[in-house]
Amino acid sequence: MILVSGATGQLGQSVVNHLLKRGAKGRFAVLARDLVKAKQYADQGIEIRHGDFDNPDSLTTAFADVERFLFVSTLSQNRGAQQTAVVAAARRAGIKHIVYTGLGIRNIATSAVKSLMGSHFETEDRIRESGMAWTFLRNTMYAEAIPQIIGGGALSTGIALSGGDGRVPYALRDEMGEAAANVLLANHHSGKTYTLTGGTAWSYGDLAAALSRITGRQLGYQDIAQDDFRLQLIAMGLPDFMVWLTMGTVQDIREGQYDIATRDLEHLLGRPPAALDAMLRTVFQLSR
Repeated sequence: MILVSGATGQLGQSVVNHLLKRGAKGRFAVLARDLVKAKQYADQGIEIRHGDFDNPDSLTTAFADVERFLFVSTLSQNRGAQQTAVVAAARRAGIKHIVYTGLGIRNIATSAVKSLMGSHFETEDRIRESGMAWTFLRNTMYAEAIPQIIGGGALSTGIALSGGDGRVPYALRDEMGEAAANVLLANHHSGKTYTLTGGTAWSYGDLAAALSRITGRQLGYQDIAQDDFRLQLIAMGLPDFMVWLTMGTVQDIREGQYDIATRDLEHLLGRPPAALDAMLRTVFQLSR
């Protein structure tokens, strides 16, 4: 039995959809804290197991008879302690293999958002120490994050942020979901760490040039000061935490933290991931 966490989130939904496409219905269940949000799965005849990561005791029943657990990392600001408790609950329940979705970054020790993102690597350490088999999927930045970071006005006025010449090997979330489903259904990934990225890393200048090609507009990239970028984010109405996270992420991009393109995603998909123009058409919902 496979158990998929985060099934009401975007990555988890993608994993479930690809498991279904692979004919795995009946071989997996989904873990949900909110049963109402998970009703779509009940309507499809998919087993739902109730559990709350903030209440590890609730996971005892949810984890029963599970052999392989897809542990989709959470967005909790208390993620380190929360996920450590989940790993301990999985070990007590006798889960044999955890597939954990973490972060593809060059050096977490020097990351501007280490205080939050470092918990990914702490969780990996707890999983290794648990004695359970493991597979780590270190995901690069989702292409779907591009519109959120560069802003909706980028399609008319271009890109303005403090990213310097930093590059990111973006990949579509659905491709990562498909790769995770493929790992869950195979038996040869134990003990392996995959850094899931696009095949090429792109700068914000590359994004602007691609958007210019797609839209027929002349869209440029302006590398602005960090203080100006902060004011821009505040003007967008972002809460303080999201301003900090976005600023720190863009700083990491500028400093080359995400510039680590690999072929791991291509290997797990059995084909190259989407190229830049195709990705941007998808995430900005632009016609071909």
